[in-house]
Amino acid sequence: MRVKVFINTVLLSVMLLSSNAQSKADVYYEIANSIDIFGKVYKEITLNYVDEIDPREFMLSGIKGMLDALDPYTVYMDESNQKDIEFMTTGKYGGIGATIGLRNDRVTVVDLIEGYSAQRQGVRIGDVIVKVDSMELDEKNYDDLSLYMKGDPGTLVSVTIEREGVDEEIVFNLLREEVEVKNVTYFGFVPKESNNAYFKLSGFNRAAGEEIKKAFLELRTEKEIHSIVLDLRGNPGGLLDAAIDVADKFLNKGDVIVSVAGRDTNDITKYYADEEPIAGEVDLIVLIDKGSASASEIVAGAVQDHDRGVILGEASFGKGLVQNVIPLTSTTSLKITTGKYFTPSGRSIQKTNYLEESEVFVDSSGNLLKEEFRTDHNRVVYSGGGVQPDTTVSNNSESELIRSLLAQGIFFQFATTYFNTNENLEWQNLDQEKIFQDFKSYIVEKDFGVSTKVDKILRDLKKEFENGSFNDSVQERFNEFESELQKQKRNELDYYKTEVLAQLHKEISARTDGRIGRVEASFNYDNQLDTAVRILGSRDSYLSILALAEQQ
Repeated sequence: MRVKVFINTVLLSVMLLSSNAQSKADVYYEIANSIDIFGKVYKEITLNYVDEIDPREFMLSGIKGMLDALDPYTVYMDESNQKDIEFMTTGKYGGIGATIGLRNDRVTVVDLIEGYSAQRQGVRIGDVIVKVDSMELDEKNYDDLSLYMKGDPGTLVSVTIEREGVDEEIVFNLLREEVEVKNVTYFGFVPKESNNAYFKLSGFNRAAGEEIKKAFLELRTEKEIHSIVLDLRGNPGGLLDAAIDVADKFLNKGDVIVSVAGRDTNDITKYYADEEPIAGEVDLIVLIDKGSASASEIVAGAVQDHDRGVILGEASFGKGLVQNVIPLTSTTSLKITTGKYFTPSGRSIQKTNYLEESEVFVDSSGNLLKEEFRTDHNRVVYSGGGVQPDTTVSNNSESELIRSLLAQGIFFQFATTYFNTNENLEWQNLDQEKIFQDFKSYIVEKDFGVSTKVDKILRDLKKEFENGSFNDSVQERFNEFESELQKQKRNELDYYKTEVLAQLHKEISARTDGRIGRVEASFNYDNQLDTAVRILGSRDSYLSILALAEQQ
């Protein structure tokens, strides 16, 4: 009987190995056959299409088409992205120390790093870059900006800008330097008289964990630290190793931080905290929002699953996928999703199931169901949909008008104009009533057409009027309604005056005192941070959220 069982087992093993070998052979055959077909199609179209084809661009469009069938994090990276890869890993790049973005389809300086060439030589937030060397810039070639702006330290780049309030263009000859972007963009005691240490972590390059440690030790020389707020809001993530290193500073040695599984779900790599934490016994609150993604979610998920601290704010972004960068040539790479990560309790926080959105996957069912998991102290947490906070607190405005003003960058633009046309810029010395009235006048003068949902409906109705769909009586009543709506908008600005001034305070402070000025101004209006400080000030409140009160 035992011999028979043994023989059956051997036969089954041989069949499985044979099946696996056959499956791999089939895959390799399909790859070879598909490459052959693709090559023939590419060659025929490139040589025989009625209009001349650029072979390189045509191939790139084919690569992009393939990758579009996958998740948005699997991308082809050409020479214009190579410096970005170096920055992702080291946090350093050769540049002028300015953050550039699109504002109203114009290439605009949105932030400056203190101490580097752009800030030293007088470039301002809000300046519009129209030319780099001899290359004119607009929204069409914005994606190639790194090719023009970044370069070897010690080289010069000519930047031509337009500045509101100045008639002539201004040309800056800026020296490229090795710019080091800090992960910890602010740290200090908040409130200043308290023993609560606040760390704003904005990225996860290789130095992130060491920066947290250094900042913690520096604050501890000033006074004893009783509690910590780790701010991960708006942090889009970065390197897996950096997330592990940051979590290492707060979790107990030996705790699981994250698990990563590739295509073979039986092959799971677990990462553990391997050093004694610098802040292992200090009460901790981690702030998250919908902009907290990837590495931020790894840290927040580990803190939550081990009941190490309270997660406060809003649900995180929901990116539970891991990427590797694979070099293809000396100037090109492929960033490819190679794994999924799981928090210590075993949950995936991935929100979107990309498998269901494409036909290229063999099994499109995925596994993004909302399932129940348990923390170390048996609290219930759920998979899917990002990291859910233990305490939900919003910083978002209740006013759609205020949200629209933010989305359209109108506070940013007003602050730029104000900074360029006024001498008195210290917020505490400003007449806040006057600046509020100036802001309202600015909106009317510039005719921004602030758009809400109701405005969109009205625009559609106007088109119907233009088509003669309604009589004059209805048209008259519509005009009255539209006029009343504009009046209500003005009244709404008055009603939310405190929020308007809060946004102006942050933007103007950023012009006068840089990133630190913006952060410190935001403390005055930060509902989430205020709530965190209140909870940390009450030991019972803190422990009750973590369901630990009965164990003390």
